[in-house]
Amino acid sequence: MNIAFLAHDKKKELMVQFCTAYKSVLMKHSLFATATTGRLIADNTGLPITLLLSHKQGGHQQINARIAYNEIDLVLLFTDPNTTDPWDDSQMIETIRACDKHNVPIATNLASAEMSIMGLQRGDLDWREMVRSKPRF
Repeated sequence: MNIAFLAHDKKKELMVQFCTAYKSVLMKHSLFATATTGRLIADNTGLPITLLLSHKQGGHQQINARIAYNEIDLVLLFTDPNTTDPWDDSQMIETIRACDKHNVPIATNLASAEMSIMGLQRGDLDWREMVRSKPRF
């Protein structure tokens, strides 16, 4: 499975802790992340991660495009509910909408991320392989 990671600044440490806790599950999959989040995860866990652009330089758009082309199977997006930056909020909402439109599971907090990873480990997301291999035209 292809998993994308995004995190608000105040949630990056939580994302690193999450990836450390579930390293044995995540190492079996292809991982993608915006630049800062991905670098922190890779440096602290040793997991191989494809780094995309930073959030402000278009990393969200890169992930959204991969979602639209069924190249992402799960998104872990740790948001800070106290953020006051409307641009950040609009970027997060775009990613959530892309996931909704293309039927890609998304977790926006620790509880839903843990449920998603446990489901991934059990094989509950194997149906994504059929969606990914289906021709888009």
